[in-house]
Amino acid sequence: MAEKTRDLIVETALRLFRERGFEATTMRAIAAEAGVSVGNAYYYFASKEQLVQAYYERAQAAHEAACREVLEVETSFAGRLHGVLRTWVRISEPYHEFAVKFYKHAAEPGNPLSPFGADAAPARESAIALYRKVVEGSSGRMDAELRAELPELLWLLSMGVVLFWVHDTSPGCARTYRLIDRVVPLVDRLVGLSHLPGVRGIARDVIELVHELRV
Repeated sequence: MAEKTRDLIVETALRLFRERGFEATTMRAIAAEAGVSVGNAYYYFASKEQLVQAYYERAQAAHEAACREVLEVETSFAGRLHGVLRTWVRISEPYHEFAVKFYKHAAEPGNPLSPFGADAAPARESAIALYRKVVEGSSGRMDAELRAELPELLWLLSMGVVLFWVHDTSPGCARTYRLIDRVVPLVDRLVGLSHLPGVRGIARDVIELVHELRV
């Protein structure tokens, strides 16, 4: 019963965020629409920001479940990455309108809704773990040091795809799918060459840059 109430509050909040915008939607309005008391809404979620974090975690869990089949049958790095990225776009389609209205808040540095912030750490770590599965289950050869860092790099790539998707007005987000179709072979080629002496130095430079920016 508690889980159903929690899910109802989240679904109601997401609908109101789409219809009214994040700023204009209050916890009182969410509670009224969900048919629960304001106190009950605050019992589950201390703020609107926590509702968005719940959405992040729910979306990430749905993405992991939807990727299970492709990761079980596909062994190539390109095939696994391609499947995971396209699956994200497919399952996120119902929330596209919400994301368009909400993104201006998530893009603000220091905003608690930012996917790069401390509050989003659980969903972010889960996403990176998913890309770790992409890398560890692939049969392709790659530089060992790059292999260790690649999951986080792929998550950063996925954030770029998300940004493109937010601004994609094409029917069915066709341009985002096309972006994925074009980008994945390029990434696959670079990763596949990363063990070669001439390319290994470039891979080390990229890793060093990521480490520097992470501090």
